[in-house]
Amino acid sequence: MKQTTEIWRTAQQSGTEADQLRSLITEADATVIGIGAGMPAADGFMYTGPRFEKPFADFIEKYHFYDMLQGFLADFEDWSEYWAFESRFVLLNGIEQPEGKLYHHFQQFLDGQKVNYTIINTNGDNTLEKAHFDRDRVFNYQGQYSRLQCSKFCTPVTYRNDDLIRQMVRDQRNMRVPEDLIPRCPNCGAPLEVNKRTDAGMVEDAEWHRESTLYHQFIDKWAGKKVLFLEIGVGNTTPWIIRQPFWRMTSQNPNARYVMVNQKDYKIPEAVQNQSFRLTQDMNDIIGNL
Repeated sequence: MKQTTEIWRTAQQSGTEADQLRSLITEADATVIGIGAGMPAADGFMYTGPRFEKPFADFIEKYHFYDMLQGFLADFEDWSEYWAFESRFVLLNGIEQPEGKLYHHFQQFLDGQKVNYTIINTNGDNTLEKAHFDRDRVFNYQGQYSRLQCSKFCTPVTYRNDDLIRQMVRDQRNMRVPEDLIPRCPNCGAPLEVNKRTDAGMVEDAEWHRESTLYHQFIDKWAGKKVLFLEIGVGNTTPWIIRQPFWRMTSQNPNARYVMVNQKDYKIPEAVQNQSFRLTQDMNDIIGNL
């Protein structure tokens, strides 16, 4: 059966970028949202500046880290020093991270308008959780900072222990946590580390697979319909997670539209340019005014 090509009314309308995005979202049968590092940064959760320099001054002095992410991925002397840094990082970007105003507004808009949506998220922080997004609509592809995994990947299980993280922050001295506080895998005894994806891999637990299944079921259900692929604040570090799949799915569906919300001038391939919208204003002016 030949696929029917539907007309998007929004493509023929003018207005602010916020108006345009609002119309695209409300017109779509389904919206697939990809959130990258630019959105928490726009909401004030910076990995540079005072938010980084104050809590990590000692590590900056020793290692000359230029941002929090470099420290997060660094090879430390041993597990005691690793957890001195990571416990502060997890507390700041996970356990005690406040609700962001931009995330709150976006969640209120999506639920208030009864938008049919799903989210794939490459940020390990707790921004979506703190803004009360429906867990069944969120796929945290890169793991979550507030969860721990076996450093040997011995079993597909992650762990959460907020009290231990707080104790490591409280009891550390001279950039080291006491040896008896280093978390251990209950299965093999190896040290636990932050749940994150690196070149070595990542523990993908039952919750990760549940989120993945729901995300892909949503995409399969709405294939061929008026689907909006909305990319927010995505950089070029891991384009194969959000950007490239969004381009591919847009090109395969003549009824789909792709939106890039980004002040950086990333090239959109010719194959999807006629189905694409580039929104370049400040994210707070776009999403904050939906």
